[in-house]
Amino acid sequence: MQIASYTYDRPALFLAPMDDVTDAPFRALCKSMGADITISEFIASDALIRDVEAIQRKLKSAAQEHPFGIQIFGNNAESLCQAAQVAASHHPDFIDINWGCPAKKIAGKNAGSGMLQNIPLLIDITRAVVRSVSIPVTVKTRIGYNEESKPIVELSERLQDVGVQAISIHGRTKAQMYKGEADWEFIKAVKNNPRLHIPVIGNGDITSAETALARWQETRVDGLMIGRGAIGNPWIFQQCKALLSGTPLPAEPDLKERAHVCEQHFRMAVAHKGEHTGLLEMRKHYKPYFKGMLNLKAYKLKLLTSNDVDEVLDILQTIQQL
Repeated sequence: MQIASYTYDRPALFLAPMDDVTDAPFRALCKSMGADITISEFIASDALIRDVEAIQRKLKSAAQEHPFGIQIFGNNAESLCQAAQVAASHHPDFIDINWGCPAKKIAGKNAGSGMLQNIPLLIDITRAVVRSVSIPVTVKTRIGYNEESKPIVELSERLQDVGVQAISIHGRTKAQMYKGEADWEFIKAVKNNPRLHIPVIGNGDITSAETALARWQETRVDGLMIGRGAIGNPWIFQQCKALLSGTPLPAEPDLKERAHVCEQHFRMAVAHKGEHTGLLEMRKHYKPYFKGMLNLKAYKLKLLTSNDVDEVLDILQTIQQL
């Protein structure tokens, strides 16, 4: 597949944008583990226009991170176009429009997947954003709003017609949130549509390299997007890359490696966001890093409650010696 000026001879591996998760440190870590393409946390168009300090941090990317996209969301053409122009000034490889987030605070304001109730407006806004910037625009969305409305095949065509250069599809409806299983049959139908020529990226429930390979073999999508399956498990990208390339699957990381990488992640988070924010936001990563590891309950409790950088580092270094 090709996105911006980058070409891949196998399915490209994307790190999905996740709020308060896919910050610069985590993206850099996943990139070092084999992620091909990373995308910022999703950014509210109004906040981006207002130049909120916390938003500026979300826009930063390292040179080695590219190809890199900035994802924006909103519910009207004026603010999304202005936000796209501001985002483009930070030199990402593409702008991604979020028409997929199901969270009430976003979809409830007719942004994210809430806009799937008004496809004509969604298309009009997307067309305006495409025309407002000179770099590629992509879209991330869902298969539909609810069980009675799953227009993703037609919607993908219409997005292609207004200039969108790739589409990422999560195989659930807005109403499903993250319940049940992602339906990859709809993603397959989009990919098999002979009138669609832009890259199709499949998303939803990829939690292992074996699942990634199976979904690609079923659908032959151009890319695979991994979200929650990468939290605490950046190794998933090198594992997926191995199976998709027909090479042996790397060994699962042991406890020492997990603690070492978690320590690297922690140090980068504190350096990027400051001690207070870094300490708080890393807490969502500890349990996934050590999932299935035995006899760590006391250590994990300390990690989740400590407010001291040196103490967290001591704990992680102690775990490496177990």
